[in-house]
Amino acid sequence: MTELPASADAALIERLRAGDPAAFEELVRAHTTHLLAVARRLLRQDEDARDAVQEAFLQAFRGLPSFAGRCLLSTWLHRIVVNVALMRLRSRQRKPEALIDDLLPQYQPDGHHVEEFDEWRLPPTDRMLRDEVRDHVRAAIDRLPETYRTILLLRDIEELETPEVAATLGITANAVKIRLHRARQALRTLLDPMFSEGMAKGRDSQIAV
Repeated sequence: MTELPASADAALIERLRAGDPAAFEELVRAHTTHLLAVARRLLRQDEDARDAVQEAFLQAFRGLPSFAGRCLLSTWLHRIVVNVALMRLRSRQRKPEALIDDLLPQYQPDGHHVEEFDEWRLPPTDRMLRDEVRDHVRAAIDRLPETYRTILLLRDIEELETPEVAATLGITANAVKIRLHRARQALRTLLDPMFSEGMAKGRDSQIAV
C-alpha cells in the first residue's frame, strides 16, 4: 500500500468530495492491494474478498462527508473493510467447528501439562516464509472456532488494539483478552507437532498468513 501523508490525505479527500474522478482512481489504486490482503485473511475466498473491498470503497465514499480526519485515510479504510468482512462472516452459514476446549493444552491436577511440549527451536515469527509452512499456519488458524479465529486475526495479524476489537465485535475488552489468550493456546497446540524441536530442525522463515 502506498501510504499518503496527512496533508496528501486532506487534499485527496477534498478532491473526492468535489467529485473528481481522478481522485477516485487514485484512492482505489493506492489502497486496493492492502485492503484485498486484509479481506482475504478474514474471508479466505478471493471472490468474497473482492466483493468486500468494493463494498468498503462504496461505504467510504458515502461516509466521506462525516470523515473528520482524526486518523489516516488508510486507517479509516482498513477499519471499514474489516467491518465489511466481519458482516460477511456473520451472514455465512456456519460450518461445523471444533470446540476450543479440545484444542487447548490439558493439565494434570498438579498443574503440569498432560503432554510434554518440546521447545520450538526458533520463535515462530522467524521461520514462516516458506509456502509449505504458511499453509500449515493458515490451516491451523482455520481450525479455530470462528469467534476465536477472528479475534486472533484482528489482534495478531491486523494489529487492532483490544478496545477497537471489542467495539468492532460488540463484546467487552476483557472478553477479547480471554478469547485471544485461548486462541493463542489452541494455535500453539495445533502447531506444536510441526514446530517442536525435532520437526522444526533446519527451518528458518517467518509468519506470512
